[in-house]
Amino acid sequence: MKITDLRVYLTKPEKNSRSWIFVEVDTDENITGVGECTNSGGGGAIVIAHAINVLKKTLEGQDFSDGLIGQDPNHIDRIWHQIYRRFTTLGSRGFATTLTSGIDMALWDIKGKMLNKPVYDLLGGAMREKIPLYSHISPADNIQKCVDDAKRQISLGYEALKLDPFSPEMQKSHRRYIDGKISHSAANHAEDLMNELRKSLGNDIELMIDAHGNFDVSTATNLCRRMEKFNLTWFEEPLQPESLESHRQLRKNTDINLCIGERKFTRWDFAPYLQEGLVNYIMPDICWTGGISELKRIAVLAETYYIPISPHDASGPINIIAGAHVMMNVPNIYRLEMNEHSIKQYNSVITDKLNIKNGFIHLPDKPGLGIELDHDFISSHPDLDWEKINS
Repeated sequence: MKITDLRVYLTKPEKNSRSWIFVEVDTDENITGVGECTNSGGGGAIVIAHAINVLKKTLEGQDFSDGLIGQDPNHIDRIWHQIYRRFTTLGSRGFATTLTSGIDMALWDIKGKMLNKPVYDLLGGAMREKIPLYSHISPADNIQKCVDDAKRQISLGYEALKLDPFSPEMQKSHRRYIDGKISHSAANHAEDLMNELRKSLGNDIELMIDAHGNFDVSTATNLCRRMEKFNLTWFEEPLQPESLESHRQLRKNTDINLCIGERKFTRWDFAPYLQEGLVNYIMPDICWTGGISELKRIAVLAETYYIPISPHDASGPINIIAGAHVMMNVPNIYRLEMNEHSIKQYNSVITDKLNIKNGFIHLPDKPGLGIELDHDFISSHPDLDWEKINS
């Protein structure tokens, strides 16, 4: 079997939604694999889409530039390392691992279809029948509406919910990191919101906070201490991801459960945080960390430290489905992230709808990943920036 083509699709499911990036890998045996490598913010979708096209053919006279067309799609690990090392001087984390993610998912999908097995069977078989989920609640700027949304989702069967209670003020610096501070009024609002949620929902519902890396060490320490009384499952990304030393300082000064990982990209990135006991949960993103292959390796690494894994999702439905296949196979799962508000968008781009019931996702009993892209919908909901560049 040989790879014959590699195609990339950018789509905006709704006018103001993020762009999602999907890839398809064709073979000479008429088996096509599908993957996702969505990357949001700063034009990342355009950069990744262009780079996928570069991966097709060998570049003339360029080192490390072997193309994918003509290669055997069964050589998943070799192709993974080939793409990862190809951009080693540019930076293999983030950029290269996102490229690798979409291709890797598609190759696993091909192998599953070829062997007539679901991907999780190829990874070692199912350890469970369904995958527990957690969802997001909003709006954080209106306490009563946020509580109402939480109660609505609980009525649908969700038992774990996440939000960013600091976002009414901090959204403007989301992931940008300006000075690491928050005003007294915004911090007080966050505390009031979490207090009302816990009081209204009781102690059986799990709550998580996502701070999106907006704070310096002193601010993060203060906020973690203020939030300890709400019995959180975790406090996520209180700090930017670059500094290991800052996480050491925070760990020394708070007892709250900490979670990181959406901007950590490989097993090598997670290793020191696990070795030093700096986190209680990790959340790699299967679209950014290197796909099914690397998510499984990271999960195995975390298992040796008895740390639960909870894959991040800020993307489309293949992110969720591919992550679920890995989570079917590993023991140290917490929950898989998704957003109940986005189910309509998820289902719009795939031919078979996500099977989500009572806070769990059930995987289809089909070969490969078990889903296909809805090309009619994708072609009618293009990313206009991508279209302009390619017109």
